[in-house]
Amino acid sequence: MFDLGFLELFLCGVIALLVLGPERLPTAARTAGHWIGKARRMTRQFSEELDRQVKAEEIREQLRREKSDIGYEDIQQNMREALDEAKLDEEYLKPVNGDGTGSNQSDTANRSNSGNSS
Repeated sequence: MFDLGFLELFLCGVIALLVLGPERLPTAARTAGHWIGKARRMTRQFSEELDRQVKAEEIREQLRREKSDIGYEDIQQNMREALDEAKLDEEYLKPVNGDGTGSNQSDTANRSNSGNSS
């Protein structure tokens, strides 16, 4: 921020010692340190908030671009493909009876009849 070298800081210290005196100089230095610390924290917080806002705006812009790239037809096609794939998986997972059907009703009836005859 400021380009202060050792000589400039030493000169400021000597002038402060002459103006304030040895009794008030430590208190003034402590107060100045607190002010400088607060100013640094405020600038850091401002900078971080600004960075967050810029990143959020970049993400919003990226989402807008991706949203315009993906059309309604693409989404509809993807949904159809997913449903077709789910139907194939459902057909694959259905148990097959002796009569070639996929229902479990005849299996349940056969089990209950065989359980009654014992």
